[in-house]
Amino acid sequence: MSIEKNIQTVKAFFAAIGRGDREALLALVTEDIEWIIPGEDWPLAGTRHGHAGLADLLETASNSMETSTEPREFVAQGDRVLVVGFARGRIKATNGTFVDDWVFAITLRDGKLASIREYIDTQALARAAQLDASGPA
Repeated sequence: MSIEKNIQTVKAFFAAIGRGDREALLALVTEDIEWIIPGEDWPLAGTRHGHAGLADLLETASNSMETSTEPREFVAQGDRVLVVGFARGRIKATNGTFVDDWVFAITLRDGKLASIREYIDTQALARAAQLDASGPA
């Protein structure tokens, strides 16, 4: 695959996320996709595998937060695409809001996303998820 084609595939993936189009997402990823979100003690942290893992991650995210994501920059070399972006959202359990600068390191194989490693502002999300003594933040 060409670098330009890889970037277009990744852009299509983010567009499908924005639309909430799970069918399109599954068509853009390999059967054995691996999605890693470093961290502990947070519902989205961990490693997920395959279409079932992707579906679980999307369901967990949908149940725990509302977010709008804006990919801003795509940097590609070979089969790797780094995406630098921004998100704004709300943790449903606490009503706490967050602003998050993030980077996704994506590897493609045969024209599909095969691996995603997501780097997010865990402090911003942790603050939004905290309850204070008077109730939700």
